[in-house]
Parts: sequence; C-alpha cells; structure tokens
Amino acid sequence: MPLTRRAALLGLTSAVSLSGLAGRASLALAAAPTDKRFVVVILRGAMDGLTVVPPYGDPGLRNLRAVLIPPLPGQPNGLRDLGGFYGLHPALTNMYAMYQANELLIVHAAAGPYRSRSHFEAQDYLESGADHRLTSGWLNRAVGALPSDQQAPTGLALAVSVTVPLVLRGPAMVGNWAPHGFSTPEPELYARIAQLNHDDRLTGPAIADGLRARAFAADVMPGAPDEKDRYAFPALAEAAGKLLGASDGPRIAAMEINGWDTHVAQMARLDQPLRQLDAGMGALKSALGPAWRQTAVLVMTEFGRTAHVNGDNGTDHGTATVAFALGGAVAGGHVRANWPGLGPGKLFENRDLAPTIDVREVAMGLLAGHLGLPSGALAQVFPGSATDAPMRGLLRA
Repeated sequence: MPLTRRAALLGLTSAVSLSGLAGRASLALAAAPTDKRFVVVILRGAMDGLTVVPPYGDPGLRNLRAVLIPPLPGQPNGLRDLGGFYGLHPALTNMYAMYQANELLIVHAAAGPYRSRSHFEAQDYLESGADHRLTSGWLNRAVGALPSDQQAPTGLALAVSVTVPLVLRGPAMVGNWAPHGFSTPEPELYARIAQLNHDDRLTGPAIADGLRARAFAADVMPGAPDEKDRYAFPALAEAAGKLLGASDGPRIAAMEINGWDTHVAQMARLDQPLRQLDAGMGALKSALGPAWRQTAVLVMTEFGRTAHVNGDNGTDHGTATVAFALGGAVAGGHVRANWPGLGPGKLFENRDLAPTIDVREVAMGLLAGHLGLPSGALAQVFPGSATDAPMRGLLRA
C-alpha cells in the first residue's frame, strides 16, 4: 500500500510514545534497499557562523564584533578549541565530542549560489538547490535519481515535520511524520503578541501570566519553550533516529529547527537554538545506535549574518556562514575553509563574511560519496551547478 501522509501520521503517531518516545517507531515497509542513512537539517532564520564557529585567530574578528565573541578557549565557558584558529561555541557539547571523535566536519565561509538577504527567497533557493526557486527540492530529486538497486516502492525518504519542506517536495514519493498535536508557533510570534499587549491593563498581565505558566523564559518573555518539551527538536531528532535505525525504516530524512534570526541581543538569544541543535544531534546519534556508523548528516542555513554588530547587539542578514557534516560515516575532526579574512577590504560588499565555498559542493559530495548518486545526475539535482565539483574527502575511507 502506498505510504500516504495520512497513513504515516496515523501509523507513526500510534507507534511512538509521545511522553518519552520510548516505543519503537516503524514504517512497516519492505526491507530497506540500503544501509546508508542521510539526514538534512535546515536551520531557518540564518545562523551566524562567525559566532558559532568564531575564527578567533583572525585579528579582524575582534575589531568587528568583540561583544559577540564567546570567551576564548581555556577561559570559563569558553570556546572549544578547533586547532588554534577556529573555536566552537561552548553550547555545542555533543557536537564537540563528535568533532573529537572525527565525526564532525565544519565547512566555513560557505553559502548558496544566490545573493538574496530575504529569508523567504533564500530558504526557497537553498531547498531548491539553485539560484532561483523551483517547484521541487534537491533532496527529492536526489531520491528519484538514486540507482535502481537503492530504490524502494515507498518510504525511502521521510520529512520529520507536520508538512513536507520544499527540499523534500517533488515527484518522488516521500512520507512525513510528527507527533500528535505537534504545532508550535515561533517564539518570535509569542514575543510580538506579548509586546503588542504589554501596556493593556487587562490582556498584558494575562498573556504574561499564561506564558510563564507554560514555562516560557522570563528573561525573554516570551522566549523559547522548555527544551524538554516533547515537541522540541531533540525529541523529534530522537524519533527520527528510531525510524531511520529500524531495519525496515526510511533511509533519508529532512528536519528543521527555527530561531536563528538574531537581530537583537544575539548572545542571549542564540544560546537556546544552539542547545536545541546540539541536544538533537546527540539524540539522533543515540537513537540510531549501530546505524550511526553508516549515517551522514548535513546541517545548513539560508545565509549568514553581518560581520558588523548592529545597534541592538545583534546582527542582520548576511552572506557566508557555517555548514556542518556529521555522522559515523563522515571524515571529521577538522575545519574545511578557504578563509577569506575579516580585515579591511576582505568583506563581501563591505559587510559580510565573503563566500568561498558553495554549500552545494558539500551536498553533492555526500550524495555522490555516501549514497552513490551517479555523477551525471548531480547536474539535474542541482541545476546550474555544472562548474561546481562535489567536495571530496567528506567520508571515511
């Protein structure tokens, strides 16, 4: 029977324990055609790569944004050192452990082929895999282009979300799953509602009390929900790991995490989504179990943020940023970059970290090397990428 959205939602919701996701989730498919797993995680809102992976060895960094640099390696709550030039944000404890185990590769000064600073346009381009919006996503086209011995009648790919993101939409059949009742508005929406009603003597206190009762952070009011929320990213990542780890489960998945648009008070606001991402990657690895050894994960965002700090101790929409490749199949333990520098005359349009790597090179390298996508199919998966070669050396020998 074809895997429909309704079948996936009904079947998987009943198979997974919503309180602890302790039950074994299963898609009840035929035997999976491959043991390789591939996961794409989209960070919506534009993650600031210069704060998440600061090039603290570049003297231009402190001149541009001293207030946005975490303490240096060796200091309390300091950066995790990545070899003397780059550091990893201290919130990423699980991912640093993966880096030390050679399971995390960091790609810096990376961007898509487009130069849009609109979230909506850039996310569409990122997921389309081109410098313009398409009606299908590059991951869906990749599923359709896989060798015939890796094809499955249904259920090879899964969106772990209420809706299927553009990256996984297209002619190839995919499923999607989310826990029953999963629909969490953006924290920013709550913040705007609270702000608009702040001065109203009736609704202002009522909304504030309601948010506090639902465990929203008082310093943000509202802020992000408690990270132990069963609908938060770590719980979804754990569920994805259980599904992908099953012998008859899917092999490709797409996930997303919001909260990266840090125009105001960036150092405080960035901590929560980073901890969500880090906990999610740890949960995914744990839930996959032995299948982690054959897993590659690509984490990417639509663009970076300005090198300069704005007047609200935040950053605005920029260009180049960081992408992560992680998993037991990844040859990690280092930072890959053609570093453009942050000194005078080095910034893109005198405001952003200059892009030197097309993030599609990373995606193509993983699709070709990990999933065996034929070289002739890459140009169809990523239109207009004929001049970009798949990045080599991403995977363990």
